[in-house]
Amino acid sequence: MAAAIVAGSGILAGLLVNVDRATRDGQDLGLVLANYFSMFTIVSSILSVIVLSVAAHWMRRHPGRTPEPVGVALALAAVTGPVILLGVVFNVLLRGEPPAIAATDPLWVANLDSWATETLHVVLPLYFVVDLLFASRRRGLPWRALTVILSYPLAWTTYTLIRGELVPNPDGSAPWWYPYGFLDPHVAGYGSAFAYIGGILFAFLLLGIAIIGIGRSRERYAAAHVRVARLRIRALPGQVVAWFRRHRRRPSGPSAG
Repeated sequence: MAAAIVAGSGILAGLLVNVDRATRDGQDLGLVLANYFSMFTIVSSILSVIVLSVAAHWMRRHPGRTPEPVGVALALAAVTGPVILLGVVFNVLLRGEPPAIAATDPLWVANLDSWATETLHVVLPLYFVVDLLFASRRRGLPWRALTVILSYPLAWTTYTLIRGELVPNPDGSAPWWYPYGFLDPHVAGYGSAFAYIGGILFAFLLLGIAIIGIGRSRERYAAAHVRVARLRIRALPGQVVAWFRRHRRRPSGPSAG
């Protein structure tokens, strides 16, 4: 729940930054907001807030060591891949010079911008890595869950490529708008854009395989430890009796006969 709250604060901070910049720059606020809520980072973060909140609610309603239900496990897997990969892609490809308007940001806007950037592109991805590796009550998923993990980024990419040609840039510089430069076919052509898309989808495939494989491995490991614990508990009475037999005191004095 704490992770959901932190992610929500990052989404809100980014929203306030975009509203302030659009107002100061005289941009169409409705278009700016539509673009903001079309970005992969924001869509993935909103889905993460929803999934983490549902998972936290389920865990509070079901205390103990029962593995999470399949629906919760599948939802967590579906957002884990996008959030981790967006963290990698942003910090490797997209982290750079801020937009020109950022130079005129008031201090409170600059601070909100930094909070949104680091929260959604560093803190949240790191949280999901830790959750994937160490969260308790993890349930393994079948390999067919890969289709669910891949369906969201594929649907978002299709939506973005179609929408990109239909909406203008809010700053008036072009009659099209793409949230990320490497997706914009007007920058280096469709070949470059589709090459990036293919590479990212392949990365999603590898990441999905890793997510499912880690979950299945952790489930098997936990099940093996439960079996060992049960065997030890069942053998405990016999071990206690054997210990008393070995350590019972022999009667003192001369032996009879």
